[in-house]
Amino acid sequence: MSIKKWVSLGIIYVAAVFAVFAIITGQNPLASGEMERNEHAGEHEGMDHSAEEMSSSGDIPAGLQEAEDPTFEVGSEAIISADHMPGMDGAVAKISGAFNTTVYTVSYTTDDGQEIENHKWVIHEELENPDAAPLEPGTEVVLHADHMEGMHGTHAEIDSADETTVYMVDFETADTGEKVQNHKWVTEEELSPAD
Repeated sequence: MSIKKWVSLGIIYVAAVFAVFAIITGQNPLASGEMERNEHAGEHEGMDHSAEEMSSSGDIPAGLQEAEDPTFEVGSEAIISADHMPGMDGAVAKISGAFNTTVYTVSYTTDDGQEIENHKWVIHEELENPDAAPLEPGTEVVLHADHMEGMHGTHAEIDSADETTVYMVDFETADTGEKVQNHKWVTEEELSPAD
């Protein structure tokens, strides 16, 4: 058999393997990073956030109470120990807001069918007509947060709840230096003193 025939058979074989994979799983393994994103569905580092997506207007949800004596004061700097997006872990943050509330990790499916598990963080004041805080894991809620595309108005399930101080922060990503403004939210446990 000639080399051309072997190459042609090889290409057909590879294409067949990908086609079978796509049929069995319902996924296209060649779609830009789709397999990697699904492997890390419960981890923010698998999500393809941009600095623009992670920035916000800084608007505060109705009813959210400012922290009276936060560990990290507004205007101070802290080191982020969280990976909600690439380049966040280890970045120096400037605190732009500190609030006492209940924070939740939530799981939901976006309008385009992407399953997001254990998203950190949504606060009690970003839920539609919630019962008194804290809500129990397994409680179904409607999100009024827009931290990422496809989130607002989505039905979600509470995975965990914690009463703590949350912070809105400005920072430059540690990997690319992109500016993120008014990122919501980082918990007190995800910050350490900058000095």
